[in-house]
Amino acid sequence: MDLQTTIYIGVGLSFALYIGIAIWARAGSTSEFYAAGGSVHPVMNGMATAADWMSAASFISMAGLISNMGYGGGLFLMGWTGGYVLLAMLLAPYLRKFGKFTVPQFIGDRFYSKSASTVAVICLLTASITYIIGQMTGVGVAFSRFLGVSSEVGIYVGMGIVFLYAVFGGMKGITYTQVAQYVVLILAYTVPAIFISLQLTGNPIPQLGLGSNLSGQDVSLLAKLDQVVTDLGFGKYTTTTAGSTLNMFVYTLSLMIGTAGLPHVIMRFFTVPSVKDARSSAGWALVFIAILYTTAPAVAAMAKTNLIRTVTPGVVMQNASVFDKEGAIKFEERPDWMKRWEKTGLLKFQDKNGDGRIQYYNDKNKNPEFTKKAEEAGWKGNELTVNADIIVLANPEIALLPNWVIALVAAGGLAAALSTAAGLLMAISAAVSHDLVKGVFAPNISEKGELLAGKISMAVAIVISGWLGLNPPGFAAGTVALAFGIAASSLFPAIMMGIFSKKMNKEGAMAGMLSGLFITLFYVFAHKGIFFIKGTDFLPMIGGANSFFGITPEAFGAVGALVNFIVAFAVDKVTKEPPEHIQHMVEAVRIPRGSKLVDGAH
Repeated sequence: MDLQTTIYIGVGLSFALYIGIAIWARAGSTSEFYAAGGSVHPVMNGMATAADWMSAASFISMAGLISNMGYGGGLFLMGWTGGYVLLAMLLAPYLRKFGKFTVPQFIGDRFYSKSASTVAVICLLTASITYIIGQMTGVGVAFSRFLGVSSEVGIYVGMGIVFLYAVFGGMKGITYTQVAQYVVLILAYTVPAIFISLQLTGNPIPQLGLGSNLSGQDVSLLAKLDQVVTDLGFGKYTTTTAGSTLNMFVYTLSLMIGTAGLPHVIMRFFTVPSVKDARSSAGWALVFIAILYTTAPAVAAMAKTNLIRTVTPGVVMQNASVFDKEGAIKFEERPDWMKRWEKTGLLKFQDKNGDGRIQYYNDKNKNPEFTKKAEEAGWKGNELTVNADIIVLANPEIALLPNWVIALVAAGGLAAALSTAAGLLMAISAAVSHDLVKGVFAPNISEKGELLAGKISMAVAIVISGWLGLNPPGFAAGTVALAFGIAASSLFPAIMMGIFSKKMNKEGAMAGMLSGLFITLFYVFAHKGIFFIKGTDFLPMIGGANSFFGITPEAFGAVGALVNFIVAFAVDKVTKEPPEHIQHMVEAVRIPRGSKLVDGAH
């Protein structure tokens, strides 16, 4: 059976499974639509949470980013994993004990204000819509390569699949679909990694293979990779950092607190029967997430090794000098996988010196000796451009793995993107129908009417998200990281203060959310050159062009969160404190069940 047919069968079967589950688990009430009836088992909720959490960014992009950045890419592992621990330990149990369906509902009730709830809805929609652009882009990338269609057609198909199982099934359908999607995506991620680890190191466990010697060589995988990338003019794979130390720290912090503020993940903890189950499902989710996250560094390093070995076989295999003519592959001898990915536009080759070979090197190297040797060899610039998003998807093809493994990866990439897209759409739908329609505009709406409003709002959200995927805004290059920054700067501080500061009032919370959101969006837009004064970028150039102390816009969420906290506490000091019953409620939410303070015993 040829590769394309195998992929069609694999992806088709996975889609049939998702739609079948959605039909079986369709929601019949608002409780099932928003919170799956609060009856999901902790282990299943842990799997659904992991699928919800591990988006196209985790499955498709993270290993690619680490592969390109090396050691510096570790900030994504630290930020996203640390953020999930922060969410599981500090926020999820208290929010579950509060007993509300959504984050805006929690903020509205905690800060005794419909206006506060509305502000939270604005923040939620801004973060979720920004995030979903990245998911739809991931769907387009996967479809364009594996189904042989354009990314636009891929997005349309993805919209249709999500519509079928999200609109009809609501949170109940999404939950059980995400359990299936987790199984698909984790197999799709780990099976190729096991194959490739065996090929390169003889060790079937990728996490251990990363630190093992290459098969038949007395040198470790990472040491060899360090040697090869430095020969090609790049920084050492195991030590290169992402910009300044300050930017790396702020970027990691922004991802951490952004994770803890993401509404579609928080909503998952309302689907279990009790607070105890919320804690348990958080632990299980961390276990399921760790399987992929501990595998990602191995996938990144092994994919980088295989890519360089393909393009510069003389350098890797025969230890020839990188400047030798025979070190690089001839263009007409490039493997089939390169030809297939060239059609997507995500892998490009340009013969700048007309020698018919692919020179892959760092043409921005600032070492005069390296530059001189490159010029003497007749090189006129790097000739290969590889989009980071193809590293995981192309990895089994680069390693010449069986067709069924490549088909499994295709299904896994789509499962990762679609599972998170469904969770985000659920958060958007709940914010619009439950928090705006029922909470503000039509408080007396019937349950049937609210359920209909939820389905309509989700359908509209699917259309909008699809349109944004087809026409991404100019600032959307790092959409996923930007979404985390928006959640970090707006929602996370409000949730934290709502749980741990009984004196925080509605004025402070609203002022904090709006100021954090505004300054983060302002920085992103200004960084992209949208704000100008007499032809000069408005932002002060401190630490680099268009930057504030060298902080990139994707990392600015932590600064926005700091502004949020400062403004909130400043406003709180000059306004009236919350009513007594609100302060007692905040204290009660933090008291463990069974405590003497709860049962009245002294």
